[in-house]
Amino acid sequence: MTSDAAQLADTTAQLDTVAAATARLIPAVAALTDADLVEPSLLPGWTRGHVLAHLSRNADSLVNLLLWARTGIETPQYASQFLREADIEAGAPRPLREQLEDLTASAERWLALARVMPVDRWATLVRNRAGGEIPATRIPWMRLLEVEIHHVDLDVGYTPADWSPEFVARLLAQSLTEVKPAGDAGFTVTATDTGYTGTVGTPTAEISGTAASLAAWLIGRSSGADLTGNLPDLAAWK
Repeated sequence: MTSDAAQLADTTAQLDTVAAATARLIPAVAALTDADLVEPSLLPGWTRGHVLAHLSRNADSLVNLLLWARTGIETPQYASQFLREADIEAGAPRPLREQLEDLTASAERWLALARVMPVDRWATLVRNRAGGEIPATRIPWMRLLEVEIHHVDLDVGYTPADWSPEFVARLLAQSLTEVKPAGDAGFTVTATDTGYTGTVGTPTAEISGTAASLAAWLIGRSSGADLTGNLPDLAAWK
């Protein structure tokens, strides 16, 4: 198998995973009502409508990065932080029919463009909204994070326990490199179901639980009540 063929196979698999996650999300959203959308999500200060508006605009922002990678013309993920937030606020109050149409169409736009990306353009470097330089191969993972984590944030019965083992394993490893404990409170985590271990800083505590529970706590989607050990305070993830 050539390197291009291997890259194509890996990318196709990643895109299929995003498509499957989206296929789980859309029916869950379709089952909501207009009244449900104005109820709080699990994200402080955001309704379910805010979460859905964000998911739609995130798909469009990742279209921008795909276009950057494909054409070589710099296309920022978002025009500005102000406009990103304004678009979410403007989109949040929309009725379910509009939210669902937007969510579906934006997800399809992103996936359609990703599926026809020339293989040699996936190595192109672009910048995420925080200014970090990343290869375009990272973009499918960025979208999967949004779909899977915000599906949980909608508070519609989908929980971290529903995440696939493959998603959890990658999220757990990534979150350990990005989490910032308060002060010098380093720690070691051990996943009781997979045996995975990881360390942040100079460990002064040992924390254990399922891999999904650990990942959910590290990214601020769980209080950690289902974990064992002395849990330090963590800064907001990302």
